[in-house]
Amino acid sequence: MERVECQWCHAQNPAGAKSCERCGAPLDQANLVSGSGWREAPRLRDMASFRFSNSECQVEGELVPVAEINLSAGDGVIFEHHTMLWKEESVPLAVYPLGGGLKRVIGGMPYVVSQATGPGRIAFSRDAAGEVVVLPLGPGMELDVREHAFLAASHSVRYSFERVKGLANVLHGGSGMYLDRFVTAGEPGILLLHGYGNVFEKALGPGEKILVEPGGYLYKDSSVKMQAVHLDVRTGLFRHGMYVAEMTGPGRVGIQSMYHHYATE
Repeated sequence: MERVECQWCHAQNPAGAKSCERCGAPLDQANLVSGSGWREAPRLRDMASFRFSNSECQVEGELVPVAEINLSAGDGVIFEHHTMLWKEESVPLAVYPLGGGLKRVIGGMPYVVSQATGPGRIAFSRDAAGEVVVLPLGPGMELDVREHAFLAASHSVRYSFERVKGLANVLHGGSGMYLDRFVTAGEPGILLLHGYGNVFEKALGPGEKILVEPGGYLYKDSSVKMQAVHLDVRTGLFRHGMYVAEMTGPGRVGIQSMYHHYATE
């Protein structure tokens, strides 16, 4: 039987399918890649849907998209509590067990992460223009995400946070001290992020480096090393310093085109 490969997540789909069953990406559009190797994350069509475990997610709207999830019995999602838009009354909520509360508060990260279990429907969004980025995670994967980008993740994904040494408050794309870390063990999972503006991804080769404005950083594979680098820019008698995030491959790096700065910085 003929199959169609998704160019975003590489899942195999039935011939004639219009969107990927695993991530919702359009199957009739080729990858859009710039001359420097950045490819656009697929802009999901309004009402595009995909499946994870026994549940289904539908992405609604385009300017400020909503991820509506129909949870089956036994399935669940974790999320930052303030990203929930609505839920059916029957869907129970619980607090996701999470340590390091004081460190999270100091780092400007949410103190409460919630968990919803099926059956029933629940929807998520962030109060900003952008796009939903769907990142399927295979078994044994780790992904590091900037704070305030996490929308939802399936119950098979373990959530924690990681302090990045050398990235202090000078990195003005958030507190710059902590990253959300998502890990899968023996089964696959799905991770939904919100990217401000448009989202682009680049695959770095071993030892390949790129400098990213900290406000533009969105996610990276855990294999990509990240550290703060100070650039000294001189113009005649004047000097101007700026900090950037140095990314070293191998692995994927995702960026967002609209920077979002927080009042807590």
